Amino acid sequence: MSQTTPKQALVVRGGWEGHKPVETTDLFLPFLRDHDFDIRIESTPKVYADADYMSGVDLVLQCVTMSEIAPEEVAGLRNAVGNGTGLAGWHGGIADSYRANSEYLHLVGGQFASHPGKAPHDRCGDSTDYFLPHRITMLPAAADHPVTTGIEDFDLDTEQYWVLTDDYCDVLATTTLAARDFDPWGRAVTCPAIWTRSWGTGRIFVCTPGHSPDVLEDGNVRTVVERGMLWASR
Repeated sequence: MSQTTPKQALVVRGGWEGHKPVETTDLFLPFLRDHDFDIRIESTPKVYADADYMSGVDLVLQCVTMSEIAPEEVAGLRNAVGNGTGLAGWHGGIADSYRANSEYLHLVGGQFASHPGKAPHDRCGDSTDYFLPHRITMLPAAADHPVTTGIEDFDLDTEQYWVLTDDYCDVLATTTLAARDFDPWGRAVTCPAIWTRSWGTGRIFVCTPGHSPDVLEDGNVRTVVERGMLWASR
């Protein structure tokens, strides 16, 4: 009786500890194992430069906020994705990684710019100053996409990401940032909140909600992330 060869998942986690890269990625390791992935975990992107290893990776789950990446590392990641390796992640772990590297930003297609905060008189000096109630609005394309089918608009109270992006992204959901009387921008801005992107024969999945474990444990967010990882995988 033949046995199925396990798929290979690489989890790269690190960078700014405020996004709890270990705790958040740990939430999804049982799910990946249940879907027949063998998992390797790394704390830096150095592994991306190992072309022989990366050629056998089916899915990269990245959770690295800010930090730096060497030219040979980003080249290795881009080549692997172009040859069919999936890339998936959430929040700053994928959309605010390696800010100074344009080759990475080109690959992912969206970069964190800001998370607007509460009114000045409502701020208390901690991270909750940037937690705002907001809606994730599903687009028509989401209705039939394997990542988002059956998901309706939903509300969160957490960081709302303003991202800089391009129209090569296939946007499945958006979020609209209000223009309040104390904001310097003069009109509301709608940004992608969930998107996919093709790169060669590879697939990329990004979900901007995911600041902390409790956000990722929201039923809608968790479902989207789990589906997104499977969708992106080779």
